[in-house]
Amino acid sequence: MTNKPAKQIRGVTIQLDGGDASMVELGKMLGPTGIPPFEVKKEYDALTSANRGEIIPAVITYTPDRKWSMRLKTPPTSALIRTAVGVRGASRPGHEIVATLTSAQLRGIAQRKLPDLNTSDIEKAMRIVAGTARSMGVRVAG
Repeated sequence: MTNKPAKQIRGVTIQLDGGDASMVELGKMLGPTGIPPFEVKKEYDALTSANRGEIIPAVITYTPDRKWSMRLKTPPTSALIRTAVGVRGASRPGHEIVATLTSAQLRGIAQRKLPDLNTSDIEKAMRIVAGTARSMGVRVAG
């Protein structure tokens, strides 16, 4: 019985605009992997076309023989907070408050992020999102 070496599965995470991935950025990220960036762009754009204007992370797993698969994730929490309150965040978090996040907005962001968080409890997810908001200089109402 011969022992065949296991295929090495590697991964790379990309964060690009939904529905309109930049070929330049894809080329930079995927160049060392040997994965054809045009094929990734076609699939990424097709999967994220409903989320135009948002940054959608994707994890691309691949093997040395250039077989690959893609799994989409939810947008970064900070980007969702920025969209909800309409400002970028404080230049000095902890010293200044730039906006207030309502409890309804907080719950909405937590529900959207729930699949990618390490909890299945919405209350715990809301605390995670609230922590990110505080670190951006955004007050959480309620």
